[in-house]
Amino acid sequence: MSPASLATFLGFWLLAGTCLAADLGGQLLVANRHLRDPHFAHSVIYVLDHTETGAMGLVVNRAAGRAALREVLRQQGVRSASKRSITLFYGGPVEPGRGFLLHSPDYQCASTQFLGTRFALSTGRDILEAIAAGKGPKQARLVLGYAGWGKGQLDQEVARADWLLTSADPALVFSATPAQVWERALRFAGMRL
Repeated sequence: MSPASLATFLGFWLLAGTCLAADLGGQLLVANRHLRDPHFAHSVIYVLDHTETGAMGLVVNRAAGRAALREVLRQQGVRSASKRSITLFYGGPVEPGRGFLLHSPDYQCASTQFLGTRFALSTGRDILEAIAAGKGPKQARLVLGYAGWGKGQLDQEVARADWLLTSADPALVFSATPAQVWERALRFAGMRL
């Protein structure tokens, strides 16, 4: 998938840009210990898109609570009798009411966009209906909001070591213990604890 198609798919239009040292799309950003911004301290972010015009990612390690899936679907205009619940994750400070489902690539629906071979992203209510029926992906994060960076901003933050980089491992992204993901990700990124 090209960066342009991902940006169009997400409806996220970035500003015209500059050159990057490297494309960070598909990697994890791990907040360094000195990063104190309350939105990002101790965060692990899956980078969805990183181009010369900006970047977009989803925080994957901050559970925000649980919700009845029927209530989430009701807000999307879908009636469901599902008794399942789902953990909601804080994805970042931008558009906190907007939902994204980052999931394993074993499931596809009309809104699914594959992010390489280990992850997929869906934004439609069809995937929520599938999860309610017990037919969705094996692993998923329902994330509200996202992290966004303007032209060159993420590059500057990486250059000053606000973020450490590591490969996006599904064991980290979909961990059953999200509160422990930051420390595990630091080790993955080579930081001694």
